[in-house]
Amino acid sequence: MCGRFALATEKNILDMLYDLEIRTGFNLKPRYNIAPSQQVPVLRLSPGEGKRELVELKWGLVPFWAEDPSIGSRMINARAETAAEKPSFRDAFRKRRILVPASGFYEWKKEEGVKQPYFITRKDKKTFSMAGLWERWDKGDAPLESFTILTIEPNSLISELHNRMPVIIPEEAYKEWLNPAADLQLLQKLLVPYPPDELIYHPVSRLVNRPANDTPDLIKPL
Repeated sequence: MCGRFALATEKNILDMLYDLEIRTGFNLKPRYNIAPSQQVPVLRLSPGEGKRELVELKWGLVPFWAEDPSIGSRMINARAETAAEKPSFRDAFRKRRILVPASGFYEWKKEEGVKQPYFITRKDKKTFSMAGLWERWDKGDAPLESFTILTIEPNSLISELHNRMPVIIPEEAYKEWLNPAADLQLLQKLLVPYPPDELIYHPVSRLVNRPANDTPDLIKPL
């Protein structure tokens, strides 16, 4: 699964990475311990206009048909192998795919009786994009827009830490992934483990276990 990640990228870098067509004015500050239920920057095609925009959505997808938004706490991840078929994600997979920018993500491995966190990032340290889905829920006092991150079986590197990893979409496939008219069979071909030789990981402080902790020290090697 993917339950924590970091985004320590300046907004102008994301603007260039995503070739934004709609520029939003929210403040993008470095974050080193993004956790479920928080508001998170994601890239999507704007409803109606279909232009690329960076917006903040709540992490933990609430299906449009749900009666209670608390279901989102159990929907932070979706299995890439079955998301196109599951009622909770099926509609979003077909129409509302997003990119979730990240500098790296965390996984935990049990060592000597305790869970040791590790930080995984690209070897070249560049920002990457995880595959996600978003939904709009209109049954409350105000609309709620939320998202989930797709996961897949790990590559040979990440399998040393965990049995799942987030799907990372390569830059050349951004347009295809966001396209609401894309062929579903072609999309499934993008849902594969990221090449292991392009990632690295290192152990980090267990301070990351508390979402309230959010400093650059969290991603530094022990």
